Amino acid sequence: MVRRAVTLLAALLAAGCAGFADTAAGGSAGDGTGGTGPITLAIGRDTTAYLRPLLERWNQAHPDEPVTLLELPEAADEQRAQMVANLQARSDVYDVLGLDVVWTAEFADAGWIVPLDRSQFPLDKMLRGVADTAIYHDRLWAAPYVSNAGLLYYRSDILKKERLKPPRTWAELRDQARRLGAKYQIGGYAGQFLPYEGLTVNFAEAVRSAGGSILSPDARGVTLDLGTARTALDFLVGGVEEGWIPREALTYKEEESRLAFQEGRLLFARNWPHAYGPATHSELAGKFSVTRLPGPDGPGSSALGGLNLAISAYSKRQKTALDFIRYFTGPEIQRLVLTEGSFPPVRAELYDDPELIERFPYLPVLKESILSARPRPVTPDYNQVSLVISSTVSTALTLGTPVDEAVADLKQGLGEVIHPGG
Repeated sequence: MVRRAVTLLAALLAAGCAGFADTAAGGSAGDGTGGTGPITLAIGRDTTAYLRPLLERWNQAHPDEPVTLLELPEAADEQRAQMVANLQARSDVYDVLGLDVVWTAEFADAGWIVPLDRSQFPLDKMLRGVADTAIYHDRLWAAPYVSNAGLLYYRSDILKKERLKPPRTWAELRDQARRLGAKYQIGGYAGQFLPYEGLTVNFAEAVRSAGGSILSPDARGVTLDLGTARTALDFLVGGVEEGWIPREALTYKEEESRLAFQEGRLLFARNWPHAYGPATHSELAGKFSVTRLPGPDGPGSSALGGLNLAISAYSKRQKTALDFIRYFTGPEIQRLVLTEGSFPPVRAELYDDPELIERFPYLPVLKESILSARPRPVTPDYNQVSLVISSTVSTALTLGTPVDEAVADLKQGLGEVIHPGG
């Protein structure tokens, strides 16, 4: 049956149903017909507030091939779990998948998504490094839709009053968060410190900013240096011990940290760019700004985030899914991704558009942050890697495990994932 499906798919591609590359081993490309008709877009609800009007544009132009939005949970871990359950069951309920950039290797390796034809997408017009998040073993498995990099949100009104510039180093962040937090009776700093993917991101950023790495580029070895990891973890644990990272922040995901900053409860917050738009329409409007994340000796390095659109291997309407993805990653929608959703587009030219910069003055900083960002470990075992990192780092942040012990446990745990039984 699989051989017949692959043969039929190849014949249809040759007949002009262009867009897909050859089918991945281990997966079945839907019913092998390409397929057109109504489709679904499965995506985390943390990214959907602005989407419906954009989807309606497609639906009005394609009344016989409408797209239905299926909102998945807000947290990335829960999104992944729901998608995986669907795909392991070989369900055709999901047609287009909104994938966190770190899932590409896992979903491709499992045969859950189909490879795409690179020539169908303007990869050369995207920000440097963005297209790489959708490539695994030299094949394109998804189309980059939005990029992402962490930013440091800060109370510009308070820093201006104190005649201070935003912190560029961890020492400056610590000093300002401690002194001004106490003076203005406000929390000093928070990121995403609940034990989930967000904590993995925050720790990975600290390690990168300190000059280290977690896995080798081929993901076959653990490269986490104990000294560098200790420096990174000391920065975060010290903040909790000294009180400039509020204990409450240990329960924060993206939304909780956004609200805490937006409601005036934090002086500094690490978050993604999508938190910028809501803050400009709140009581904090005109009182905040953003800059690059600080590091030990100067600007640090963000984890490269973002969302890519992929086609389920079990979709029965893959041709419509492909047409939709090409439309939804086109220049018109890319601009609306920024103007309506406050999400970073993947097309490079939008970051240099004077009209957009006037409306979104943080664009130059965001572009700099994305270009200097580094991807998280690229491995089919990423979920297990992330679980080891977030759970181990959490035990240190809650002051249950000394930093040295946590770092040693982390390196051992990563080695067991990358080299099972080793």
